[in-house]
Amino acid sequence: MRLRALLETDALGLRLLGGDDELDRSVRGVMTTDLRDPSRYLTGGELVLTGLAWRRDAKDSEPFVRILAGAGVAGLAAGEAELGDIPDDLVEACRRHRLPLFAVNESVAFATITEHVVRQVSGERAGDLAAVVDRHRRLMTSGPAGGGPEVVLDLLGSDLDLQAWVLSPTGRQLAGAGAPLPGPVGAELAGVHLAAVRTGRRAPYRAAIGGVAYSLFPIRNNARGAVPASRDVRESVLSDWLLAVEADASDWPAARLDLLQGVTQLIAVERDRRDAARTVRRRLAQEVLELVQAGAPPAEIAARLRVAAPVLLPGLGAAPHWQVVVARVDWDEQGAPGSGIAGGPVAQALLEEILVDPAVTGPDSADRIAVAHFGDEAVALVPLPAVALPAGDAEDAADPDGPEPSEEDAALHADVLLAAVRAPLSAGLADDGRLTLGVSAAVHSPEGLRGALEEARHARRVAAARPGRVCAAGHHELASHVLLLPFVPDDVRRAFTARLLDPLRDYDRRHRAELIPTLESFLDCDGSWTRCAARLHLHVNTLRYRIGRIEQLTGRDLSRLEDKLDFFLALRMS
Repeated sequence: MRLRALLETDALGLRLLGGDDELDRSVRGVMTTDLRDPSRYLTGGELVLTGLAWRRDAKDSEPFVRILAGAGVAGLAAGEAELGDIPDDLVEACRRHRLPLFAVNESVAFATITEHVVRQVSGERAGDLAAVVDRHRRLMTSGPAGGGPEVVLDLLGSDLDLQAWVLSPTGRQLAGAGAPLPGPVGAELAGVHLAAVRTGRRAPYRAAIGGVAYSLFPIRNNARGAVPASRDVRESVLSDWLLAVEADASDWPAARLDLLQGVTQLIAVERDRRDAARTVRRRLAQEVLELVQAGAPPAEIAARLRVAAPVLLPGLGAAPHWQVVVARVDWDEQGAPGSGIAGGPVAQALLEEILVDPAVTGPDSADRIAVAHFGDEAVALVPLPAVALPAGDAEDAADPDGPEPSEEDAALHADVLLAAVRAPLSAGLADDGRLTLGVSAAVHSPEGLRGALEEARHARRVAAARPGRVCAAGHHELASHVLLLPFVPDDVRRAFTARLLDPLRDYDRRHRAELIPTLESFLDCDGSWTRCAARLHLHVNTLRYRIGRIEQLTGRDLSRLEDKLDFFLALRMS
């Protein structure tokens, strides 16, 4: 806004004392001060309001005005409440420095002027930003992307003083302007967003974390558009991005909310472009895995892998080792038969996100992940470059005197994959969805891919047999009792555990004893009396008494391997 507009607003009670030819200066803000030197708080373009408390005598006006003029302020407004008429020395100093000077009537509060300026300037900035957003939208829909989401977020920060971030469905930061959003905060915001979408609330969604208010705006693919009422929100809830703004938008005017909606649409254009770029990687994974499932000759699979490796691992000279990850999203059936959601595409998009390191920011960090889907199942072909370093890179990648990079160091682990994303995904799955995931061991040749695929699928079935909305299992669990326990029928499980453990539970309840914890520790210590007694802080004789009581109540002998094994399995199944 211009100084002239302020002078023409009668409600502000401004009277011009000098600077008639400078009234077309732009006002970009307002500041109230009575400091003798306020330069550290000035950035230029402000209307400075002062009550003249800094002035002791006539000599003080010249340095004060010189500081304001040097900082590039738009004008000075002095209140008449303290001294009555504005001193002539201040009027003369402003004339010398060509600084417009206004007198503020004693009946007008500085807060009134401040509120008016802020409201006008913010409205004009919003209008300017809306024009910029509209221009960028037209450019991005007809040509190459112009800088990505960061450009728009920078505009939000500079023009509307709004700090904002683009987040993935799991809360990973994809873009931001200024300070990065801490990972735990992003995950919590994503959980709030997913829960709000599932309950059908109207956006924007409000969240308060650590005393800071955030407003969350969904970013939906333009290719899909907003989810119509006839479509199930579960088809997109686990793949949509969100815009998190550090502000409470609950009392924003409609114009500003429309502006933020335009920003989300602009970012969605970039999202669509990046999704299109994934098509090549998805196609490569589909071709390789179809050959693997069909039992194609290893030479043919190897040829396809040689095509895939440069795309997934640019610059890697040697063929990498590979792991296979299988994921499935299942929803409880509701409504008529056949109304179920196609789980394959949902699991595909979600697995592409899960396989990205949560500490890595930016949308391009998934460029080395190839995920296909078969029916309701998503399958990822994950290269392990750390165990196939190109010639000449080994010395740079590790300390020559340290241990060599191992396959185990580079491999994916099922529990680690879901650690950072379990909370937000559980909110999106709500009470009617489940995510199960299985991870294979690394394989070193095309011949091993078929076994890896079956191994990952079997691990996923183990995960599916466990309770919980988000479950995973790895190949390590397929070589132990863990593989067998989930498939024991529930009635057999209950009968087996009741026969062995119910007498001990009843005794503990009646006598406040600790026979069950004692049994668990005894088995964990491989039947060692001294180690178990030390762990439980008991005398060995007390431990022997408790074990004897367990044997008496159950009719079993804990010196026999068979009875130890039965107790071990009963505890694992209970």
